[in-house]
Amino acid sequence: MTTRLCIVRHGETAWNAEHRVQGQLDVPLNAIGQAQALAASRVLSQEKFDVIYSSDLTRARQTAEPAAGRLALKILFEKDLRERHYGIFERLTYAEVKVRFPEDYARFDARDPEYAFRTGEALKDFFARSIAIVTSIAGANPGKSILVFTHGGVLDMLYRHITGLDLSAERNFGIPNAGLNRVELSPSGWQIRAWADTAHLESALDDI
Repeated sequence: MTTRLCIVRHGETAWNAEHRVQGQLDVPLNAIGQAQALAASRVLSQEKFDVIYSSDLTRARQTAEPAAGRLALKILFEKDLRERHYGIFERLTYAEVKVRFPEDYARFDARDPEYAFRTGEALKDFFARSIAIVTSIAGANPGKSILVFTHGGVLDMLYRHITGLDLSAERNFGIPNAGLNRVELSPSGWQIRAWADTAHLESALDDI
């Protein structure tokens, strides 16, 4: 029995465009993000899905709503689909962080699994949370087609989990706003079927 998931990163926000750290702060989509959500919904509505899950943060919810409307499905919200908690980095641009907290930025940039932004979430803990919620969603819907709306960080963790790429390794794959990422869970394990599909979009920023 194979369970299929299409996992969508939320559309663009003003803070994405500013390279400002959002983390778990509740930032809405900008006009480009709203257009991306509509574009994604037009493609997704041509497929059959059994259930829709979303992060409860506004930017993910606003990305999910057009598709949910077209598919006539209720959105099930999961707090654990939220982005990583970036602690002292949140609200600042990456350039500001680098100046104000150079030692912290260095640990973040090195992808230190233990570093938790002083008041945030360590990478190893975020990895555990991300994989647990995606696995739980798949386990609750065996053999079904599932649509999930989440954040760049969660997608980063899932890609590394499936491919075996180390948490500290440099990212060598895309995570664009409103990109479609297709994975499957079968008795033989997880597989990636398609990643970072933006054919439905005019343009999309990549996750930093």
